[in-house]
Amino acid sequence: MSRVGVFGGTFDPVHVGHLAIANDALDELGLDRVYFVPARRSPLKQDGPIASAEDRLAMLIAATLGEPRFRVSPVELEREGPSFTVDTLESLRGEGALFLILGSDAYADFERWREPARIRELATIVLAARPGAPNAPAGVRMLDSPLMDISARELRARAARGRSLRYLVPEAALRYIEEHRLYR
Repeated sequence: MSRVGVFGGTFDPVHVGHLAIANDALDELGLDRVYFVPARRSPLKQDGPIASAEDRLAMLIAATLGEPRFRVSPVELEREGPSFTVDTLESLRGEGALFLILGSDAYADFERWREPARIRELATIVLAARPGAPNAPAGVRMLDSPLMDISARELRARAARGRSLRYLVPEAALRYIEEHRLYR
């Protein structure tokens, strides 16, 4: 049976921390592939993404081309309304054993998500440490990934001030951001 990572988020923009976490998950968990799943809209965030769904999808595709085990799934972008992880996992469950990859900061709100018990049935939850976030509770696997304090919100603010995102986002995503004048 295939072992498949599912890594969701707004990816607004995708950054090197996302790729480092996914790469560590591939190796540490013996995954066959990792699906990056950009959200249409997070039900727990007040504001929606800044970049369009099309732009975020294109950045992810460009950023992940160099690793054949990375895939991008538009499943949440194709559904109307907010993106619910349980729906995504249901749609991917035929792919193999699922491993839901989350930042430890995102896990802090996990019990507020739609059907957290069902999510636990569908996937093994794996956390990547984030600065200032609590440690993983019992029954949740912690990745041995680098502790990178990079946030998409800070990257958008940096770009809006005219500062470079070089070395913070993958080179292909940087070219896309610059060509399409995103976050200005």
